[in-house]
Amino acid sequence: MISLYLAEDQSLLASALAQLLDLEDDLHVLGTAADGQQAWLDISREIPDIAILDIEMPKATGLDVADWIHQAGIKTKVIILTTFAQQAYFERAVKAQVNGYLLKDLPSDDLVADIRKIYAGATIYSPELVQNMVTASKNPLTERELDVLRAAADGASTKEIAAVLFLSEGTVRNYLSAIFSKLAVHNRMEAVHLAQQNKWL
Repeated sequence: MISLYLAEDQSLLASALAQLLDLEDDLHVLGTAADGQQAWLDISREIPDIAILDIEMPKATGLDVADWIHQAGIKTKVIILTTFAQQAYFERAVKAQVNGYLLKDLPSDDLVADIRKIYAGATIYSPELVQNMVTASKNPLTERELDVLRAAADGASTKEIAAVLFLSEGTVRNYLSAIFSKLAVHNRMEAVHLAQQNKWL
């Protein structure tokens, strides 16, 4: 029997997931928590085989709990189950040596299969997250283009960007055009969003 602990602050999702997992003959949910602090207290006391943690929770994040488990040398394996495909989160999870980093839209049968594989010693990272991490490291923008985009992110107009960076308005427009082309976007908002998503800004 594989003992599980589930930390998820959305009560409906936590309840549904716990019931789903308990239906499996070889899985048993020892407990659940709606915040990271309670999850840590329970996990450190009960030492489940696997802890399934959401990232964004009150009091402490799932990544905080993963760090504490790793630092304390607790044998519980950790699966981060999240909607967030952000590079910074993924990097921190890898540093905490989590055993799985999976997206919440994963089909339930796949999640159950992955739990069994991770219990058996596998490490499983969602392919979408790995792809995001690879592409995120390839920042195609120059330092000057980033300067322009930072100013644009603050809501500055072309004229204001030109004044702040001591450039002509035509040069700013050329930089913005180059940025849009490199990032395959159509406007400043899309460019800023993509750059922030990839932690370039």
